[in-house]
Amino acid sequence: MRLLFGRNLRLKRPREFSRIRLEGRRLALGCLIANWRLLPTGSPTRLGVITGKKIGNAVVRNRARRLLRETFRRHQHELPQPLELVLVARASIAGKNFAGVEQDYLAALRKAGLLKETK
Repeated sequence: MRLLFGRNLRLKRPREFSRIRLEGRRLALGCLIANWRLLPTGSPTRLGVITGKKIGNAVVRNRARRLLRETFRRHQHELPQPLELVLVARASIAGKNFAGVEQDYLAALRKAGLLKETK
């Protein structure tokens, strides 16, 4: 299985982010906040990432974005149905490594009921 995440699967426009915020659901856990909106079957799953200036300088914010996108890319096949997902980085992401971000991401999605059940 190829784990691709091209630019066409990213949320880019402000109205897309606000639609998810208004119509979707929200969960804050660990170093991130997840906002999501379920889509009909057959639609592609899309991701948007937000990093505010409270996190740190540009280097820290870019690293946080890369960590969140890579975590999503590796686990996108575990989502049972398509959705639009916006991940908002919190200030605690600044000192975390990939394993810590991945752990928080999986815990948040598990708590929200967005991951497939593994046996």
